[in-house]
Amino acid sequence: MEFWCLRSWFLSICGRGDSSIIAAVPEKRNSELLREYVAYLRVEKGLRPLSCEAYERDLLQFAEYLERENALPLSATHAHVAGFLEHLGTHGVESRSAARKLSCLRGFYRWLLLDKRVERDPTINLDSPSSWKVLPKSLPQSEVSEMLERVGVAAEHTQADAISLRDRAILELLYAGGLRVSELTGLNVVDLSLDAGRVLVRGKGDKERIVPLGKAAVEAIEKYLKQGRPDLAKRGRGAAKLFLSTRGEPLTRQWVWRLVKSADAQASPHMLRHSCATHMVERGADLRTVQTLLGHADIATTQVYTHLALGRLKAVHRQCHPRENGPRAKRASE
Repeated sequence: MEFWCLRSWFLSICGRGDSSIIAAVPEKRNSELLREYVAYLRVEKGLRPLSCEAYERDLLQFAEYLERENALPLSATHAHVAGFLEHLGTHGVESRSAARKLSCLRGFYRWLLLDKRVERDPTINLDSPSSWKVLPKSLPQSEVSEMLERVGVAAEHTQADAISLRDRAILELLYAGGLRVSELTGLNVVDLSLDAGRVLVRGKGDKERIVPLGKAAVEAIEKYLKQGRPDLAKRGRGAAKLFLSTRGEPLTRQWVWRLVKSADAQASPHMLRHSCATHMVERGADLRTVQTLLGHADIATTQVYTHLALGRLKAVHRQCHPRENGPRAKRASE
């Protein structure tokens, strides 16, 4: 009798159009599923908190889109994912961002397949948005040189303070090593090997790589360590970190961004990273070397820089290709 009463009560709610209880069930399942996946990324894949947050935001956006389509992540089809990408495009999302979101979904559904929660991957056979067409922005070499010269003058002044020494060391390191801003703020003093001219960097997924440093960066860091950092370290508790604030605390990513903007209004930390890679390719560096320096997992990510060095590629082609000047040039040389 109690069962039939409960059943009648449940149906009466549904009949009145009160779907709040029913809607809460899939919503709760969605949140639990996303939490599981984010935990997997953090624990098993070793991704950093900021990366996990970015993946979670992308998945929540996809889940919200599916909700409007009366679908769930576990029941999403190829058409749903394609529709989501089209939705992003119509709302002005750049192809690079859309490509990142699709990459996130591919990883998510690979995990679901491995865990046998879905039978097919709805992201298969979907073309990734042509993110390579959105070329990374870099600064001209002359502009970077002028910026570093300006901060260098302040750091070399007889009355230079710890802040001037620190700021020059940060900018030199960002450009010399092509570091991400999160990699720079995460550096510890023990990561430095200045005698060998290199630094140990922890990138995405806590993957470590050795980054060589040029003479200018090494000298700037040495002077900061000797004459600037000891004073900053006395003021706070960030003793292990390489770069410290005026209160002796570790610097934030936002603070470094503001520093770069104050040095050059057109620049950003990531633009200095792109500038490092672009200028190296323009001066003859091969892509594998640049890939290792930047910590790219896939060479395809590094290949974008070839589009920024077409001028040099054309000049080398004109100089080296046997048929650049036609068959007559070949016969004349024989």
